[in-house]
Amino acid sequence: MAQKPSIPKGTRDFGQQEMAERNYIFDTIRSVFKTFGYTQIETPAMENLSTLLGKYGDEGDKLLFRILNSGDAFADADFSKPLASQVCEKGLRYDLTVPFARFVVQHQNDISFPFKRFQIQPVWRADRPQKGRYREFYQCDADVIGSKSQINELELVQIVDRVFGLLDVNVLIKINNRKVLTGFAEICGFPDKVVDITVAIDKLDKIGLDAVKEEMSQKGLTQQAIDVIDSILKLSGSTEQKIASMRTLMNGGSASGIVSETGLRGLDELEELFGFIAAAGVKHPVEIDLSLARGLNYYTGAIFEVKALDFEIGSICGGGRYDNLTGIFGLPDMSGVGISFGADRIYDVLKGLGKFPADLGCSANILFANMGTEEVAYLLPVVSALRSNGIAVELYPENTKLKKQFDYADRKNIPFLSINGGDEMGAGIIQIKNLATGDQQTFPKDDIEGIISFIS
Repeated sequence: MAQKPSIPKGTRDFGQQEMAERNYIFDTIRSVFKTFGYTQIETPAMENLSTLLGKYGDEGDKLLFRILNSGDAFADADFSKPLASQVCEKGLRYDLTVPFARFVVQHQNDISFPFKRFQIQPVWRADRPQKGRYREFYQCDADVIGSKSQINELELVQIVDRVFGLLDVNVLIKINNRKVLTGFAEICGFPDKVVDITVAIDKLDKIGLDAVKEEMSQKGLTQQAIDVIDSILKLSGSTEQKIASMRTLMNGGSASGIVSETGLRGLDELEELFGFIAAAGVKHPVEIDLSLARGLNYYTGAIFEVKALDFEIGSICGGGRYDNLTGIFGLPDMSGVGISFGADRIYDVLKGLGKFPADLGCSANILFANMGTEEVAYLLPVVSALRSNGIAVELYPENTKLKKQFDYADRKNIPFLSINGGDEMGAGIIQIKNLATGDQQTFPKDDIEGIISFIS
């Protein structure tokens, strides 16, 4: 007996309806990107491991899918030395940002800066599959590189606002700044522990505050240092009040009495950005979240995260500013900022909330029934004319029972059916029926505009 086929865990097949729904998401996001002046590029599914390793922190490196050099990669391996570096020199991309930085450096002589690009491609992570988390998933990224202006951050917030407005999803946009997180480490007396602190804080929603504090303790932070961070994470009030409280702490008002110039710069940036957002009239709520860390090590300024308000799932969009990423590839002093839409999670949100348009599954506007060879020859000019006018048309390929053709139209959600036999041919007409309402109309064969008006 043949083995039942399957696909790897954390991956999915997408049928006709799913692809129509996913393309609705991609097309919506793509259209918004374009209105802000972003142009599209693509990069390979695989990158050299030297490009990927060390860009996502230790935990990110563990989630990289490595690719064997070839089918006989072990043939020439020296088994007395570590095998990984000998047999795996490439990996599947973990995100779209690091490949973008590599692209910028490699093609810098062909790019006009500031460079605004978007990508809509799959990425891969060797993560544990669960609800809303997959090993293969699509990201929709927009980045601008070559400018330090926070107008770029504002535009990313506006893009988020516009996309989820079009998708009719209520979201909360959370913003923090990595300089402020660096300030956490400095005022608590452990500037060398900034990565450990941000990695721990990044898990706050998943494991809770007590577990975060325990992790920081295990990383060597004293109780006094943990208490300083604890007091920051518990700050409440408006954005203005949180920034004012943090400014006091960063100015030596914490138990340590240490002043953090880096943290103060981060607060200045947050204040400017929230001023822009207020002036721009962003419709969705935007708040400062001092616990927001985003565990990727390359962020250096503003960081973003977007949460759906009416559906329980992880973040559906996130990003931030990175000042040093291209420097790793030999192009220093090239600041960038970007945001990534998690298309698969957005799909789950729209599906769960019933937000997809009802007609997305339609493969065509109209199905022409096949009544025989002569009838098909009669219909072909009409079919061609409709398609030339951008109308999706199907002509049933076999001359079979009408019930089967009706059922085909019903299964594919085709709203109009046209049945034409000898009588219609003799009269030079086209008969069309609206399958939902039962309304039936007849048009002269050459009245293409009339037919389009009825079925559109």
